[in-house]
Amino acid sequence: MKTYISLWPAQAPELPFPRSVAILGSTGSIGVSALSVIAQHPDLFCVAALAGGRNAQRLAEQAAHFRPGVLAVLDEAVARELKALLPAGYAPEILFGQEAYEAVAAMPGTDLVLSAIVGAAGFLPTLAAAKAGKRIALANKESLVLGGRLIRAACRASGAVVLPVDSEHNALFQALCGHNGDADLARLILTASGGPFRGKDAAFLAAVTPAQALNHPNWSMGAKISIDSATLMNKGLEVIEACHLYGLPVSRVEVLVHPQSLVHSLAEYVDGSQLAHLGLPDMRIPIAHSLCYPRRVALDMPRLDLAQAGDLTFEAPDEALFPCLGLAKAAFAASHSHPVALNAANEVAVDLFLQGRIGFPDIPRLIEAALARHTALKENCSAAELIAADTETRRQTLAAAATNA
Repeated sequence: MKTYISLWPAQAPELPFPRSVAILGSTGSIGVSALSVIAQHPDLFCVAALAGGRNAQRLAEQAAHFRPGVLAVLDEAVARELKALLPAGYAPEILFGQEAYEAVAAMPGTDLVLSAIVGAAGFLPTLAAAKAGKRIALANKESLVLGGRLIRAACRASGAVVLPVDSEHNALFQALCGHNGDADLARLILTASGGPFRGKDAAFLAAVTPAQALNHPNWSMGAKISIDSATLMNKGLEVIEACHLYGLPVSRVEVLVHPQSLVHSLAEYVDGSQLAHLGLPDMRIPIAHSLCYPRRVALDMPRLDLAQAGDLTFEAPDEALFPCLGLAKAAFAASHSHPVALNAANEVAVDLFLQGRIGFPDIPRLIEAALARHTALKENCSAAELIAADTETRRQTLAAAATNA
């Protein structure tokens, strides 16, 4: 019996312990949580490489503790700063630049790559890991939004396996294991907290500040994903990710708002039954599942007490008030490259909003305009062509924002 839907099997080949791990985005919230899991189980993992963007101080602290042989940062100045912060007697190889991230992702000798870079910057390193045949714990949904077709093809060719780290997709992964693939599945249901503005009206949204939008009611996340949660774009990107992960059309992936964030997603089967995954809103749970799969490990954290949890409620998302969800679904249905424009415009718009240069409702407005301008690329386009489309969309979106300022 099949135990998977997508090209990436739930019954992935067993990896022996200890596992050699490379973490892309180690200084972000996912990377920090992953290292917390690894620190609880030092006998199961060897940290081979850490890539940490521009946060030299945090990366130096992580490196001093885990002693990987390779470190990577975004530019040479940060590399120099990092080197000066490392303890005496510890001299890892320090790489810098976009190519460094791809080199770390494909580095010989590593068993598992945690792809946790924020945004479109994670696409090429994730693709490099797929081409190198790695097991990929994927926390960078934008990799699939930009180039799901290319990553799927790379996995087919190399034998690479993708295990989803996003709480919703990890929940679906677990709900799908042990079932007869697409023949038994009716639909997937992603849950969304609704963000900090659930139930608000258009007048309220027109005046919200970045500080308000960053104040997520349930999850502790980075700035970009917090804004995406507030607009529901995060759920839109997750719909696209689910379509790529599990090989489904967008019509079979639905979204329900679940404010308590205890049910992380559901799989509905043809007999009408629904399998749900429940747990506290803590990313260490799906991270540990992906790093250790198929083994489960104990985590030093609180447990879900359903008797104390109170009511669990569900409602349909308000796509009129939060149009980003509908824009994402429309982009996926339009062509394989429209999601590139969607994501690029969203990243620009979120950054502008965080800088106070545009209002909250301007985010979907800029995205909708970018989708209207985009001309679909040919089906067999390359990664370079996708990156070029991403770059051009960013340029056009910045220009549109300046014109309408």
